[in-house]
Amino acid sequence: MGELMKVSIFGLGYVGCVTAACLARDGHTVIGVDINPYKVNQIQAGRSPVIEPGLDDLIREGRSSGRLWATHDSHEAVLNSDVSLICVGTPSSENGRLNLDYVDKVTAEIGQALAVKQAYHVVVVRSTVLPGTVQDRVIPILCQHSGRSPGADFGVSMNPEFLREGSAIHDYYHPSYIVIGELDARSGDAVQALYTSVDANVIRTAVPVAEMVKYVNNAFHALKVAFANEVGNLCKAQGLDGQEVMEIFVQDRRLNLSPAYLRPGFAFGGSCLPKDVRALNYRAKELDLTLPVMSAILASNEKQIQLGIRMVERTGKQKIGILGLSFKAGTDDIRESPIVPLVETLVGRGYEVSIYDETVVPDQLIGANRAFLERGIPHIASLMRSSVDEVVDEAEAIVITNNSAAYREVASRTRPGQVLIDFIGIAKRNDRMRAQYDGICW
Repeated sequence: MGELMKVSIFGLGYVGCVTAACLARDGHTVIGVDINPYKVNQIQAGRSPVIEPGLDDLIREGRSSGRLWATHDSHEAVLNSDVSLICVGTPSSENGRLNLDYVDKVTAEIGQALAVKQAYHVVVVRSTVLPGTVQDRVIPILCQHSGRSPGADFGVSMNPEFLREGSAIHDYYHPSYIVIGELDARSGDAVQALYTSVDANVIRTAVPVAEMVKYVNNAFHALKVAFANEVGNLCKAQGLDGQEVMEIFVQDRRLNLSPAYLRPGFAFGGSCLPKDVRALNYRAKELDLTLPVMSAILASNEKQIQLGIRMVERTGKQKIGILGLSFKAGTDDIRESPIVPLVETLVGRGYEVSIYDETVVPDQLIGANRAFLERGIPHIASLMRSSVDEVVDEAEAIVITNNSAAYREVASRTRPGQVLIDFIGIAKRNDRMRAQYDGICW
C-alpha cells in the first residue's frame, strides 16, 4: 500500500459514490460532500444513494471502518483533506451546450476554503468537461476565490472516469488505463497516489488532452452502437441475421477491434474501402433504408481531401512537392487514392506540382490502376521526379502523404522558407527541421 490520502469528493452521484467507496476500501480517508440531504444521510447510514451492484456493501464497510463519511459543509471537507475530487454532473443545456453550473459552484466553494487553508491542496476534476474547461474556467475561479496561485499554493489535475453503470466497481479496479492530466508533476503525483492499489497503465499528460480523451471514448462508443444498429437494419432487410454477422466481425482482433485505422491523418482510398461503402449505401437505397452513419463516411472522407487542399493553399507557396501518390505506402495502387484529386485540384488551380513515389512508375501501371491515374492526372509523367531530394530541392511547400521509410528524413533536409505539410505525423517531432511545420490533425 502506498501513501494514504485524505480525500474530499464533491458530488455524491453515481461517479462520486463509487469513487468514494473504492477509495475508502483502499485505506484512504474520504469525505463526501453534497447539497442533497438525502445523499448525505444515506452515506452516513451506510447505504448507497444510487443503485449499483456491490456499492451498498462497500459504503457500509467504509462507514464501519471510519474511513468514509458525508457532509454538506464544503469548507470543512477541504480543510480536512489533501485532495478534492470534483464529481458533479455536467448536463446538456437545451441547445446542446455543456452546463457547467455545478462545476462552477463547487469550484468556487473549494476556492473559498483554500483562501484560509495554509497547506498545499490538489483540486482534481473528475466530471466530464470539454478541453479548455480546467485551464480557462476552473483555475480562474479557484484563483479568484482563494487569492492563491496555481502550481505554488494549490495543484490542479484532470482525472476522467471510465465507469459503466452495472459494473462500476469492477471497472474502477480493472480500468484499461488511468489518465491523469496534470498542471505540473506535483499535482499528478498526488492523483497517482490515489490509485496505488489499482493495477493499470498510468498515462500522465496535459490537462486538455485528458479532457478530450474522455469525450473521444464516449463518442466512439456511441458510434459503435449506431454502426452496429445500421448493420443490423441492413442485414434484416436482406433476410440476414445481423447479430451473426457482427459476431463474426468482432472476432477479428487484428483489424476490426484494434488500433488499426484509428490514427488521425489523411483520407482513405484504394480499391476496396470507397467502392464497398458506396455499394452498401446503394443497397440501402434499394431497400428504402436510411443509414445516416454509413452515408456520412464518404462525405467525411471528401472533407478531409478538401482540408488537405486548403492547407496547401494557405501556405501561399506556388511550387508544391508531393511525396507519395499511391493510397498508402508499399503499393503502386493508385485507384481512388486521395492524393490524385489533391494533385488534380492543385494543377488545375495553377500550382507547379512535382511528385515522387518510389513504388509508382506511370509507364508500368496497367488496367484500372492506369486508367484511374490517367483520368485524374493525364499529364502525370511530366510531374514525376526520380528522387525525394529532387522534389525537396524544387518545392517551396512539401506534402508528405504516407509513412514510407523514404520520407522519414525529409524534415532534416528542409531549408528555411519552406513549409512541410505532414498528413500522417511522420515528422512532427524532428528537431532538425528548418521548414515551417503544419500537421493535418495536430
